[in-house]
Amino acid sequence: MGLLDGKTAIITGASRGIGAETARLFAREGANVVLVARSEAAIAALAEEIGPRAMAVALDISDYSGTKAMVEAATERFGTPDILINNAGVIEPIARLTDADPAAWSKVIDINLKGVFNGAHAVAGAMAARGSGTIITISSGAAHNALEGWSHYCVSKAGAAMLTDCLHKELAESGLRIMGLSPGTVATEMQVQIKASGINPVSQLDFSVHIPADWPAKCLLWMCTPDADAYLGQEISLRDETIRATLGLSA
Repeated sequence: MGLLDGKTAIITGASRGIGAETARLFAREGANVVLVARSEAAIAALAEEIGPRAMAVALDISDYSGTKAMVEAATERFGTPDILINNAGVIEPIARLTDADPAAWSKVIDINLKGVFNGAHAVAGAMAARGSGTIITISSGAAHNALEGWSHYCVSKAGAAMLTDCLHKELAESGLRIMGLSPGTVATEMQVQIKASGINPVSQLDFSVHIPADWPAKCLLWMCTPDADAYLGQEISLRDETIRATLGLSA
């Protein structure tokens, strides 16, 4: 018996990193997984790796009509989703405000913030009608601390963190479990991009200090169970040693 037997989880940004590791882990724990990302080839390969429990949908999460259609397709195949992991996020192009391209800056807001709204809006109604569901959004320390060159990322993550608070306030009474996860720095492609930018202290970190992507995946699995109910409406930090100890994670 897996921890998520019979559940259906939509995971955005599932083509690599945290999203891909979460999809693999959730599937091993018995969940149907809906893999959402812009990279069609990557999620198709991951779906083939996972097997019949996986469904791949190529999608730009900033497109609401596409997001709604994805949820409808997932519902038709697996039933009303039980879990939404709002993981899709981008940080490029990293640039100081005066050097930023306005269209590129706006696109980061569209994906990192509007994408969270789109996913939540598309699933929340059916979840609330059923009286259960879990929505978890990947946050960041950048949601609470300004960093040079990251105005788009900091603003989008701060907005997503506040949106998580709003979702909890509005949906908890309908039985929905709403939380955020701030994983810290994770050894993913995003850290390669940050390193290459050379802007702000995060780019100076050695790659060895970043945690592996399966750590946030393990935390997300735990957050989808009643064991994490004490944290409903909150943002969990994977830097917290108490959380790491609970999950059996160590550096």
